[in-house]
Amino acid sequence: MPTSSASTTDSAKSSASGGVQSLERAFDLLERMADSGGEVGLSELSASSGLPLPTIHRLMRTLVACGYVRQQPNRRYALGPRLIRLGESASRLLGTWARPYLARLVDETGETANMALLDGDEIVYVAQVPSKHSMRMFTEVGRRVLPHSTGVGKALLAHTPADEVRALLSRTGMPAATEKTITTPDGFLAALEDVRRLGYAMDDNEQEIGVRCIAVTIPDSPTSAAISISGPAGRVTEAAKERIVPVLQQVAKELSQALASSGPTS
Repeated sequence: MPTSSASTTDSAKSSASGGVQSLERAFDLLERMADSGGEVGLSELSASSGLPLPTIHRLMRTLVACGYVRQQPNRRYALGPRLIRLGESASRLLGTWARPYLARLVDETGETANMALLDGDEIVYVAQVPSKHSMRMFTEVGRRVLPHSTGVGKALLAHTPADEVRALLSRTGMPAATEKTITTPDGFLAALEDVRRLGYAMDDNEQEIGVRCIAVTIPDSPTSAAISISGPAGRVTEAAKERIVPVLQQVAKELSQALASSGPTS
């Protein structure tokens, strides 16, 4: 009776990139599950990935055993709780990687620099480097805010389909943080159109009176992420904005490249 060698097993097959094929497939399935809202059936995964059902079933069984996927009573598969720990650690590390780039933003703009992620329906700040000015903005790392009143929220939602944006706003509501806060879905969608047209987002006294924030997304980030500067409206003027936006866009591009290569070099 022939025995199978490691070179012929699915777990040891090499992919075109030189990696282990089954690992690449498993991570691809996890990302497809996330893109589908976190819960899918085997047939949906087979249709979207092009993999045969027996292969998907074997991979999912392994992911379930490891706790990264769980099977629902309806037989569909959902992302598992062990991913939460990985995600939290990755978010903290992402903030750590970003700090040298945020420090550059502070040096070149003079204002406080932030990095934020879209986590579910909320914005969470994962890193900050404060301005050297005595009057400066401060947002606690880990703070969560609703996206409709923030520059980073607008930047992160700018390319989300309108129906998904409306659904998010219906879940969160649109409470007014200040008299300048956008409080209608149509108004917010119009603001997102401005973001797409201009290439940056602005919070003009919408989260806090007297404070302006300018934000851009990090292109091709492994998770939706944005960087921003915030400062007193008297310093973050229209003239200052013309100088700050290109700096933000350049730093976002460099941070994107660093993340793609598994972290920045010093």
